[in-house]
Amino acid sequence: MSEQPKKDYDFHKEHHTELLTVNMGPSHPATHGTVKFMLALDGETIENIEVDVGYLHRGFEKECEAQTWTGVFPYTDRLDYLASVINNVGYAMTVEKLIGITTPERCQYIRVITSELARMGAHFTCLGAGALELGALTAFIYFVEAREMVWDLIESVCGARLTHNYVRIGGLTSDLPDGFAGNVKTTFKECRRLWIDFDKLLTKNRIFLDRMRDVGGISSADAKAWGFTGPCLRAAGVPYDVRRAEPYLVYDRVDFEIPVGETGDNYDRFQVRLEEIEQSMRIVEQCLVQMPEGPVNVNNPEWRQPSKDLSSGNIEYMIHHFKNVLEGIHVPKGEAYQAVEGANGELGYYIVSNGSGYPVKMRVRPPCFPITSALPMLIKGRLIADLIPTFDMLNLIGGECDR
Repeated sequence: MSEQPKKDYDFHKEHHTELLTVNMGPSHPATHGTVKFMLALDGETIENIEVDVGYLHRGFEKECEAQTWTGVFPYTDRLDYLASVINNVGYAMTVEKLIGITTPERCQYIRVITSELARMGAHFTCLGAGALELGALTAFIYFVEAREMVWDLIESVCGARLTHNYVRIGGLTSDLPDGFAGNVKTTFKECRRLWIDFDKLLTKNRIFLDRMRDVGGISSADAKAWGFTGPCLRAAGVPYDVRRAEPYLVYDRVDFEIPVGETGDNYDRFQVRLEEIEQSMRIVEQCLVQMPEGPVNVNNPEWRQPSKDLSSGNIEYMIHHFKNVLEGIHVPKGEAYQAVEGANGELGYYIVSNGSGYPVKMRVRPPCFPITSALPMLIKGRLIADLIPTFDMLNLIGGECDR
């Protein structure tokens, strides 16, 4: 009979082996940005992982404190750059809350419409890229096609496809273009067709299920303790959505479901995002029916920088235009926090004003920072091949995480 190993038997010590340290990133094609993983491997098993997001050096908050209130918008575009409009809306609403102004009703509907289109684009990208990195090239092509059509709609509104710079304090840069509702109807018909094809390819695919199900799971209690929000929290069974919990704009006037999962694994995150695309289309369609006619900007040149046409024909508008460009709008003293439901979860802005044309303090609460912090807990003990789908379904966005 063979001798039984001792209880305190240490394989690595006994055989003079050690864990293999592997640096993955910061320019690895699967990391979707400048993030590095330091892996300690026992064969193909991840014994430890350290996540380092400090390679992008955005300096978002300090950059904003050196800009006028209106000049901050291009910086917000580059947080979650796949859903730029949502970043714009969150910042604008925070400043408007501090000022104490309410935008016109049509403006609020348009902000919701463009936000949901941006959310769709972000989810199409996340799911398509996640499928690609598991070998499903066809599925990736389907959702990139859908994403490009959604970006066509956004481009028709503001002239940009990725970093939109569309929202302004007190309103928007422009109204919706003529024929927009008809274009949405045509685009959504194609998006739903591609959605069905994508779903058929992956949802019951045996290989895809084996790679995704029961991998990277987290309980609802742990998800809340780590500060999860958005699809990753809802995949763990917690139906928290800022649009429903703390309604803003006109989200309390539209009907939509909050998809939730059960196990919080990668497959549930995949399913939640997939269903949220359909819910976003429902929201946009309802808004287009309900949206009234009217202005899209507050009628106050002190807050909403007047156009050149108005400035050239009215001395009051010209004075405000001149002062706003040189000094920035003078936001009243105080502090404010406002959260919106970003593509990855709760996106919150905390700002402080001393009454000048520049923010004194700017702080952003990015949804994917606490989610990425939990990655070691989700992946320890799994194979190195499980890291890619887990990272994909957490959906770290470098510009948002490393501020």
